[in-house]
Amino acid sequence: MRIALIGRSTLYTIPGGDTVQITETARQLNQQGATATVCLSHSMVDEKDFDLFHFFNITRPADILPHLQRIKKPYVVSPVYIDYSEYDRQHRKGLSGLLLQPFSSTRIEYIKTLGRAVKGNDRLPGLEYLWKGQQKSIRKILTGAAGILPNSSMELEQIRQLGIRQPAWIIPNGIDTTMFNNRERIEKDNDLILCAARIEGIKNQLNLIRALNNCGKQVVLAGSAAPNQQSYFQQCKKEAAANIVFAGRLNQSALVHYYARARVHVLPSWFETCGLSSLEAAAMGCNIVISAKGYTRDYFGEEAFYCDPGNPASIREAVIGAAEAEPATHLATRIKNNYTWEKAAAMTLSAYQTVLNS
Repeated sequence: MRIALIGRSTLYTIPGGDTVQITETARQLNQQGATATVCLSHSMVDEKDFDLFHFFNITRPADILPHLQRIKKPYVVSPVYIDYSEYDRQHRKGLSGLLLQPFSSTRIEYIKTLGRAVKGNDRLPGLEYLWKGQQKSIRKILTGAAGILPNSSMELEQIRQLGIRQPAWIIPNGIDTTMFNNRERIEKDNDLILCAARIEGIKNQLNLIRALNNCGKQVVLAGSAAPNQQSYFQQCKKEAAANIVFAGRLNQSALVHYYARARVHVLPSWFETCGLSSLEAAAMGCNIVISAKGYTRDYFGEEAFYCDPGNPASIREAVIGAAEAEPATHLATRIKNNYTWEKAAAMTLSAYQTVLNS
């Protein structure tokens, strides 16, 4: 079975959670007997080289539509269906924030797609996308799919609300258990709080800083600033007290060490599908503070501390509660038993086989 996994053009230059999802899924698929190739959306993919196509990021339909004009073989979609409209309308700074305030979530994504092209950060969308717009483009892609592979039941519910009735298989995100296992049994530092995420408005480090300035604990921000978020990064540094540490982007071994030492991992984003760094941190024994916005409850249930990303007091209260709580050992075991890339790939492969045999 030959599969093309097709991600956004900036998958490697601006890595995110989808970068990990696609590359880890492909790696595990290859280990399980399939031939999986990661392709970027702006590249020409030859249909004859593959039996099935797997697209990611339905909120970037302009990346997917040109491929559908060329391929006749079946395809599936991992939607990664995110809604950043609250952040874009209410919390995005500068001129772009002002311009986006009056628009709906789908119109905002349409404008952002055009903006990326104008700035040279992405290719100009095709005429079909320009004509159909965001919502109709998404519907066309999903209704033509042989299967939908959301990461959670909450995400599937959002897809169903679009009127999409295609067959669906829920494929949760995972962790690499060979990396995130805490076999060294490093002792936890009760005064260490970690936030592992790219520094950008949507990840909300500024409100985290406002919440935890001078809290009596060291707060490590592990991540580099997004390329177009330098002013946000500077504002974060300007407001940070002495207990806030900007560690930059860490290599895997250094990140694992911080996961092992930190008592709490916090990710107060404006929207999260699951928060891959939160999954990794939970597996390493961190107590988890995470945004209540998105699909996070499908993964963490009642075993995490939830916060309102717009309220620094809510973030601070959740972090203090997590720091004072007993270690979430049951959560760590549950993550390692149920949310692995090996299992995600096996479920994905089963979905592929069902599609190709139907």
